[in-house]
Amino acid sequence: MNPAVLPHSSASPHVEPDILARDDWVEVRLMRSFMRNGRPALHSASMVIPVLVAILYNDVNNLGLLCWAIAAVVMTLARYRVITIYYRDYAGASAARLREFMSRYSWTWTLSAVIWGASMFLHFRKAPIYDQFIGLVILAGMAGFAVGAFSASQRCFLGYINGLAYSTIAAVIYSVGLERPFMGTLQTYSLVLLVLIYWTAVRSAGKRFHRGQRKTLELQYANAMLIASLTEKTRVALEAVQTKDRFIASAAHDLRQPVHALGLYADWLRAEPELVAQITPKIVQSTQAVNELFNSLFDLAKLDAGAVEPSWQTVDLAALVTELELQYAPLAREKGLELRTHVRQLVVQSDALLLKRLLGNLLSNAVRHTVRGGVLLAVRDGADGPRIEIWDTGVGVAPEHQQAIFREFYRVAAHNGTEEGFGLGLSIVSRLCETLKHRLTLHSRPGRGTVFRLYLESLGSAGVSFPEPASDIAPAAV
Repeated sequence: MNPAVLPHSSASPHVEPDILARDDWVEVRLMRSFMRNGRPALHSASMVIPVLVAILYNDVNNLGLLCWAIAAVVMTLARYRVITIYYRDYAGASAARLREFMSRYSWTWTLSAVIWGASMFLHFRKAPIYDQFIGLVILAGMAGFAVGAFSASQRCFLGYINGLAYSTIAAVIYSVGLERPFMGTLQTYSLVLLVLIYWTAVRSAGKRFHRGQRKTLELQYANAMLIASLTEKTRVALEAVQTKDRFIASAAHDLRQPVHALGLYADWLRAEPELVAQITPKIVQSTQAVNELFNSLFDLAKLDAGAVEPSWQTVDLAALVTELELQYAPLAREKGLELRTHVRQLVVQSDALLLKRLLGNLLSNAVRHTVRGGVLLAVRDGADGPRIEIWDTGVGVAPEHQQAIFREFYRVAAHNGTEEGFGLGLSIVSRLCETLKHRLTLHSRPGRGTVFRLYLESLGSAGVSFPEPASDIAPAAV
């Protein structure tokens, strides 16, 4: 048998910005921004390597210069490799995967900066002053460039700037303290102070730039959530308007038929008063149809407006089934059907009046759509608690209609009995299930019949609090 989902009244979902989701969203975009700058930064570094080698050649130890150049080239190629891995395996990954990527490869930015800062060991206080000046300008430019290129990733930016500063200061300390102890001038010590000041300023600028980028992305996320919420609310509002339009059109259509029939019968009775015995039952039937439609419309309006408040009480299911049997057995006999009951002495928590109306609608629906066989109203107890089952041997409901039959005025055209109703019974059932917080399941097989199962709260497990209404009908074993 096919399980069906019970549609509930549409309500605009409240979209709350999830802090974790927001942070992940921002993290992903910061990482993408950081990696977009990866290749341009490496292209610049690749062009500076031969320039620095050409400037220092023959002015410093050439073997040391060669070793430094090889290390710089190898590190540059390694970073190119890391960027390739990112675009191959991580470009569209989640924030967790990107954090894993940074944990694995962020050291390459730090080591690259250390190698560049180590160029100071080659020329500081060894090469001509012009060469030293060029070397310092290159390092200062790389530190300044890192603010815009690497600050999207705080981890890589700080690793890069710290690596650059530590290796530069180490070269100065080595030269002043070990290579030629205490032979520095005031300008030399001022240079150390200048490096420290510049390092602090660059770190501060990078952190502010990172905070600015993060704040901008957080605002973008909030705007995106707001737009999504407004879009969803607009969609729900338009659907509600369309539903009400269909509702009014269907109600007008269904009301027109019995009212038109009443007018015809009245005219007929006025023209031929002697036919009162034949016309009066038809007038009564049409009047009952109008009353039934109005009562159903009023019920729907009250349920939709939340004007119906359940009166929670203990309900004796055996007594309730007996009342329903007395009320609906004659209707079943009129159609040549048998209404059977299976009763267990169970007491549950519910609203007796609303529960009776809910089950009455299901029974009326079962009788209306059954031509041969009968209807079974059963009370059972299982692992999920007490439940009431309504079985019929009717035409059944095809899977494509099992969602729609709970909508207002929806009637399956090919079904027997649909012309007798207004398509409101199951819609009222779904509203009552929400109001009473009872779960309902539907299983049906076309041509074989249908079973509804209504799950209730037993007296022992309820009374203090009640479960939230289920958003859908869960499959149940038949």
